[in-house]
Amino acid sequence: MPTKADPARDAEDQPLVWSARWSLTTRILAVNIVAIALLAGGFFYLDTYRSRLVDTRIEVMKEQLAMLDEALEAARPDQRRHLIDEFTRATESRLRFYARGGDRLDDSFDHGPPTYTLRDPDLQPWKRDAARAMDRGIDWIVGAPNYPDFEEPATDRGPSWPEVTETMRSGQATTRFRYAPERTPLLSATRIVDLDTPQVMLMTLNARDITRTVRAERFRLAVVVALVLMTSILLSLFLARTIVRPLRKLARAAVRVRLGRAREVVVPRLPSRRDEIGTLARALSDMTQALRERIDAGEHFAADVTHELKNPIASVRSAVEGLRRVQTDEQRAQLLAIADEDVRRLDRLVTDISDASRIDAQLSRTNFEPIDLGLMIESMLASRAARAEGTDLPHPRIAFARPRKGATLVMGDGHRLERVIDNVIDNAISFSPPGGLVCVRATRLGNDVHIGVDDDGPGIEPSQREAIFRRFHSERPDGEAFGRHSGLGLAIARTIVEGHSGHIAARDRDDGQPGASLLITLPAAEGNDDAG
Repeated sequence: MPTKADPARDAEDQPLVWSARWSLTTRILAVNIVAIALLAGGFFYLDTYRSRLVDTRIEVMKEQLAMLDEALEAARPDQRRHLIDEFTRATESRLRFYARGGDRLDDSFDHGPPTYTLRDPDLQPWKRDAARAMDRGIDWIVGAPNYPDFEEPATDRGPSWPEVTETMRSGQATTRFRYAPERTPLLSATRIVDLDTPQVMLMTLNARDITRTVRAERFRLAVVVALVLMTSILLSLFLARTIVRPLRKLARAAVRVRLGRAREVVVPRLPSRRDEIGTLARALSDMTQALRERIDAGEHFAADVTHELKNPIASVRSAVEGLRRVQTDEQRAQLLAIADEDVRRLDRLVTDISDASRIDAQLSRTNFEPIDLGLMIESMLASRAARAEGTDLPHPRIAFARPRKGATLVMGDGHRLERVIDNVIDNAISFSPPGGLVCVRATRLGNDVHIGVDDDGPGIEPSQREAIFRRFHSERPDGEAFGRHSGLGLAIARTIVEGHSGHIAARDRDDGQPGASLLITLPAAEGNDDAG
């Protein structure tokens, strides 16, 4: 019967497309490294951080030039040089003044020590070269703007400076960002000042502190990323080891089971694991054990079937061969009767063997329903009594203590449970003497329903109480014809009872009388709390 599709289950069952060929270890490492890559994205933030530092410094330079402009205009001409020297020392900058025609009028470096020096990278240690190489690499990764390199003009005139030329043309303040030779920011800003004549004031500044700040932050972030990356890799390998290694062991065990060496395989149960892998290991171990038992049972069953079929076949063969040699009709009739009995025995064996071999598979596919065992047994005994009315053979009497309706409800397959009770009653009748009494009872005790069948026979020795449930085991009362029973009735009954999560056992009668008692225990149906 088709079932309605479950979208959630279908989504879970969809195969992995892009990562289907990846091992678990690779996937765990990939997921964790992607998280580290997101953390490494902090380098992008540091680039914007540097841009903000540069923009802030340029704005400060423009404000400083504006204040210097006001101070110079208010000061006497003989005080201006002193103001310029104080300004450049305080800001560690260089000031140059250019006339409208482009000639240089003044330079702070001409009348004082330089406030900064552009360093030659060829004269610096290799660590500085490595730092600059890392800066270029990170700038390339984050896509930083490609600023031009700074070169001191060969002729120091106004037109040699693009920002001075632009300020002369537009009359507006202009700024520039360049890289000094050692790859530190060299910032410039211009402003028109009106001293004795209109002039363009150019302020240049080698902002090494910005490079130091950005490199320090990048180093800290790199250390954090490296530590997190190492920790993540170690944790990923640990996680992969705790997941992949037991899965590989389980996979190897499963392959050995598939190759047919089930008896030698010991599937690890991983009792110390309380996670899904431990659950999987124990499930595979139980499945392997069940498979081993099923294989052993199948082999034993096949051997028992072969043995049981050989006897009637050999008897039939002997009877057929004897027919060729007998001379009298009486001997011929006797041999035919033997052959007929053996054929009937073969038919019973084949039927019972067929039923026994299909019970497990049929029970696994059966939908259990509520069954009132009291009503079932009552109906079975009524049918049995109706069939026995037309015969003159003496039969043991059957007494049934019928429980209250609904007191003995179980979940099961009604047809199979009828087979169990019928086999057990037939077994009790076969051991009871003519005119004896077979007592059947059905009661509810706690969460179980008990079905008991007592007979007046010789009873069962304690050493044989487990053997009677084995296939083809048959010990009949003295005088009963051999071959009338296949020895599968109680074996089939036990299989059906255990398929219903129940139990069947042989014991002595509770009342102390001679005879045997077979007790069937089945779990009561949920919601049935009435005692029988």
